[in-house]
Amino acid sequence: MKFLADGMLGKLTRWLRMIGYDVKYFRDLKDEDLIDISIREDRILLTRDADLFRRALSKGASAFLVEGHGEVEKLATVAKRFNLNLEINVKNSRCPKCNARIRPVSKDKVREKVPPGTLKFYDEFWECPKCGQIYWRGSHWKKINRTLLEANRVMRNLK
Repeated sequence: MKFLADGMLGKLTRWLRMIGYDVKYFRDLKDEDLIDISIREDRILLTRDADLFRRALSKGASAFLVEGHGEVEKLATVAKRFNLNLEINVKNSRCPKCNARIRPVSKDKVREKVPPGTLKFYDEFWECPKCGQIYWRGSHWKKINRTLLEANRVMRNLK
């Protein structure tokens, strides 16, 4: 399952990528171009724009109107509709910045790319082969997991 998110869904895009979904995102693309990409690449267009949603459907694109207040509700709504697993599995995770699949990398290879304290406390690292971003299960990991747990709770309560 592949997605295409419109310019209003940058944060949702990052969450979906972290949990392993291929999501193309364009901040400033015209609606017609989004619809064309959705059809050509067989991607589900995610949007908060009701007019874009209707036009996409009328032209044969797969589209979903994302509702909800805040990122947790938006993520829960999309996860419910497409039966997504709201957990991070680093074997499937994508770079939140550029959408490439992240890969495990040795501690030695990241030595010059992360803060010295990070090397002292963490042993597992992942790197984006496209943009070079380095990831690890740092202090932010608890916040990420709390957000995903909350999105799971909200998803279970959606009709």
